[in-house]
Amino acid sequence: MRDPLRLHKYLSQCGIASRRKAEELIQQGKVQVNGRTVTDMGIKIIPEENIITCDGFAVVPQTKMLYILLNKPKGYVTTMADPQGRPIVTSLLKDIHERLFPVGRLDIDTEGALILTNDGNLAQKIQHPSHETTKTYEAMVAGHPHRSQLAQLEKGIVLEGKLTAPAKVFARKTTQHSTLIEIIIHEGRKRQVRKMFEAINHPVLHLKRIAYGKLFLHKLPIGKYRLLGPRDIENIFL
Repeated sequence: MRDPLRLHKYLSQCGIASRRKAEELIQQGKVQVNGRTVTDMGIKIIPEENIITCDGFAVVPQTKMLYILLNKPKGYVTTMADPQGRPIVTSLLKDIHERLFPVGRLDIDTEGALILTNDGNLAQKIQHPSHETTKTYEAMVAGHPHRSQLAQLEKGIVLEGKLTAPAKVFARKTTQHSTLIEIIIHEGRKRQVRKMFEAINHPVLHLKRIAYGKLFLHKLPIGKYRLLGPRDIENIFL
């Protein structure tokens, strides 16, 4: 008999969602153990002895791990469902039959690199602060930030009472009214890049994530995706 396993970890291993999202599903009362809804974060289960369901569907271990890089378009939400009826990113995976979930999030008005998988352990590794997995963004911002303002972002600025981690910031191109900035961060706060530029009074006009670590979008068309192999997974952490 296997040792007991925390429920949110089991949901993640079965490809339902990342561990963090699995905790949210439990809190929302969407998970049942032997027909009884549970909301306790600390509950442990023995998969061979318990029947686990989520939204009425049986939760069983995945037999095939799948990893995908999607070039997310604007207008799509990075959730498994949306009560407002907005399009979700998994609807773009036309030929994929496994249940995948996005690793982290991109705002509805942000486009670019998004990893989807059914491997909860990998999702946890990518998002855990201890691994400091970098994400690279291209931000077209209003106006022309001074070098001293970009230096503030590099050192860290206070957002909602907490200092951001150091970032790498490069001014790539200027137009009459805007500047294209490349920014590399390893945190994942909600709307962090947008809030960082708002803090220096140069709001983001357009935002695109172009890489996780050294895994770049390159010429992947918007709305399209590709399967990731072992070398691609390694590049995420470089």
